[in-house]
Amino acid sequence: MSETKYDYDLFVIGGGSGGVRAARIASQYGAKVALAEEYRYGGTCVIRGCVPKKLLVYASHFPEVFEEARGFGWSVGETSFDWASLIAHKDHEIDRLDDIYRTNLEKAGVELHRSRAVVEGPHTVRLLAEDRTITTERILVATGATPVIDTKIPGHEHVITSNEAFHLDALPQSVLIAGAGYIAIEFAGIFNGLGVDTTVIYRRSNILRGFDDDLRSHLRDEMVKKGVKFVFDDVITSITKRDDGKLVSATTASGDIVTDQIMFAIGRAPNTKGLGLEAAGIETDPIGAIPVSDDSQTSCPSIYAVGDVTNRANLTPVAIREGHAFADSTYGGKPWTVDHSLIPTAVFSQPELGTIGLTEEQARAKFPNMDCYMTRFRAMKHAFPGRDEYMMMKILVDADTGKVVGVHLAGEGMGEVIQAVGIAVAMGATKADFDRTIAVHPTAAEELVTMRVPAMKIREADHPDNMLDIGLTPRA
Repeated sequence: MSETKYDYDLFVIGGGSGGVRAARIASQYGAKVALAEEYRYGGTCVIRGCVPKKLLVYASHFPEVFEEARGFGWSVGETSFDWASLIAHKDHEIDRLDDIYRTNLEKAGVELHRSRAVVEGPHTVRLLAEDRTITTERILVATGATPVIDTKIPGHEHVITSNEAFHLDALPQSVLIAGAGYIAIEFAGIFNGLGVDTTVIYRRSNILRGFDDDLRSHLRDEMVKKGVKFVFDDVITSITKRDDGKLVSATTASGDIVTDQIMFAIGRAPNTKGLGLEAAGIETDPIGAIPVSDDSQTSCPSIYAVGDVTNRANLTPVAIREGHAFADSTYGGKPWTVDHSLIPTAVFSQPELGTIGLTEEQARAKFPNMDCYMTRFRAMKHAFPGRDEYMMMKILVDADTGKVVGVHLAGEGMGEVIQAVGIAVAMGATKADFDRTIAVHPTAAEELVTMRVPAMKIREADHPDNMLDIGLTPRA
């Protein structure tokens, strides 16, 4: 980097996935980089999000595995579960990952500061733990998001969020989860799988708003079969704690719900409070997110932001891509921006979801002629021991071009499958490309290349009379 009047070329605030990637890549290009993190390296995903959550998802699957084993000739004896042991193993893994993130930053030449950092101007950052001010040519804000608690609800101090769920001293016998986004639904599967009496309460009429409607309904029905209870079109109005420690949630429509634990998963807010952005003339939006351009630049030319703090697409891989794009563009002479229009994603619910592209509702609005291919079936693994669990696969096609515009999957391993499918969809694959791909047999995923007859043809979506519903025949 050229000589500068600043202490650093780049100062990164936040040691999560996006900030770490940007810092490492920028440093490898020769920039003088520092990073401040007040907690642990790895951010929400590694410390209190995706990684520990999936470890808990794995643990919660085993009761079903033991049950299915009998159908395959195994005699499973008495089993028991130790929550404390699981959490201890989880904590050990998080410690390992935290150390890896720190080590990789140091190897890349990034100077680390274990401190809260606040912006004091376009080129100035104050490290609170060190009580000193430093200067930098550019600042990158990557402070992520934090769980929302509705503090207007009387008794809200009795609830936990996903943060605290990873550190419970013991499993509750019963839990009420407020919200029905992916965090709520994933934790509902975890608690239910581990034997906790689990209820989900949500102010709307179905789970996972924003996902394909058939996928949402399929997952909800499968979760009900597994024992999760849902209370829709209802909200908690107050919470009281009884002398016996039980929590009583008063609701608008369902009366009192008594549980051992209440978890709020009603959204996440960008973590910008007290960050000092106003000192650089940056105004956040009504929920606290930092508005940025396609190349992650804020209204202050020397300050950039990536990841959940911008509220664009709040997923760890997206934050990583945004951080990498920033570093390549600013320090590597290779300008590019992240395409947020096609993002494959998974929900580690039970059963698991994988999805990319448009929902059916979105596709209907965009394309006058559309074909919908869909199937529901029991996977061989479940059919053989007679387990009542179904998979669902749905492909949406622009009928005028044959291009696949949406794929929505539900079933074991669909998070893995959607990664490969995402490559094809991002490359602009057509239904004909899917059809000419030889099936891998016997697998569940072969259904993606063997569906030949549309379950539904939509012609001129503005005229409902022109819609032809061919019907759906589940595979045995």
